[in-house]
Amino acid sequence: MANGGSAMGHDSEDRPIFVPFGIPGEQITIEIEEQKAHYARATLLEVLEPSAARITPRCPHFGQCGGCHFQHMAYEQQTAVLPQIIIDQLKRIGGIENVVVRDPIPHDPIWAYRAEVELSPVPGGGLGFWSPTQRQVIPIETCLIIREELLNLWQDVDLELPGLRKLTLRVGDDEALLAAMEIDDMEPPELEADFPVSVALILPDRSAASLVGDTYSVQTIKERDFRVSPGCYFAPNSGMRTAVIDSSLSLANLQGTETVLEGYSGVGVLTAFLAERAKEIVAIEINEDAINDAITNLDHTENVSLYQGWLEDVLPTLDIQPDVIVVDPSEKGLSPTAVDHIIARAIPKLLYVSADIATLARDGKRLSKAGYHLAEIQPIDTSPQTYHFHTVSLWHL
Repeated sequence: MANGGSAMGHDSEDRPIFVPFGIPGEQITIEIEEQKAHYARATLLEVLEPSAARITPRCPHFGQCGGCHFQHMAYEQQTAVLPQIIIDQLKRIGGIENVVVRDPIPHDPIWAYRAEVELSPVPGGGLGFWSPTQRQVIPIETCLIIREELLNLWQDVDLELPGLRKLTLRVGDDEALLAAMEIDDMEPPELEADFPVSVALILPDRSAASLVGDTYSVQTIKERDFRVSPGCYFAPNSGMRTAVIDSSLSLANLQGTETVLEGYSGVGVLTAFLAERAKEIVAIEINEDAINDAITNLDHTENVSLYQGWLEDVLPTLDIQPDVIVVDPSEKGLSPTAVDHIIARAIPKLLYVSADIATLARDGKRLSKAGYHLAEIQPIDTSPQTYHFHTVSLWHL
């Protein structure tokens, strides 16, 4: 398996051929659809000798909708391929070899687990998902990986806004429903809701303006409630949140004497649990709403300082020498300037929570050249039926 969901084979000239919906070990017939100098992309036409892991997809939209990639593959195989993908990406992109990869942490449940869904307008009306095969947003009747409450809300929504770019639906662990709209027009629309749902408008700076109901949702992690505003990132499923926190705490192995610098701290979820095991936490986050949420979520702590701004802007201004730095960036990874400042500080221990193994490998290449050593990495399947997964990696200087 290649990173990104495709199976990979090679032609007679050893050129990689990427085939969506293939499974390693199968014999298949393909049609080349995109030719490049060093690789090609193909369409699967027929499975001649199927893998024992091949199963019948459950969703009627699978293969057209771009939300799932692995419904044709038994779940055990979905997690089994993760170490090989990680090793390949770290070696090929980062030049990092002999990596200690822990056994992947599977997700439970593997269906109806997402507490958030992002919808886009369909040409001609309605809401749906992007289709990579049709190269447009297509209408969707059902989705098997989102929670039933969201599916019901989605099917009940009757929304016609000419300037709508995206509609995000979220359900809290208190079962409260939230709809967040991104629109071209800054003027809020007139709304009526005949069922209990909070509605918010997401502004270009990712802050939110409440239109109806509560200004936030409540999510529960490890028996602790967290306030999350509409424009703030939050892990869309509980299994993902818990596994990332537990893996981070395990690898960080804090003794209670450390000063920890946390970048991309969001609404303070990981911060709350790090604070229980460290002497001091200095947390940095760019989103103002997330900072405000974190102030509420961390009101029980006395050893956390919050700074608003980009990591690369705030870090040079801090007069501290952290023992540990924890970063949890978006799929884009760290900026080159952020990597520069981390290297310049010579922080002895780095914990990197990554949503994309390719950008981790890219950042890891620079960290390795600066003297950081990748001690071990924990894969976590955070999105069953898709190629998306998280890793938590420990680096020593």
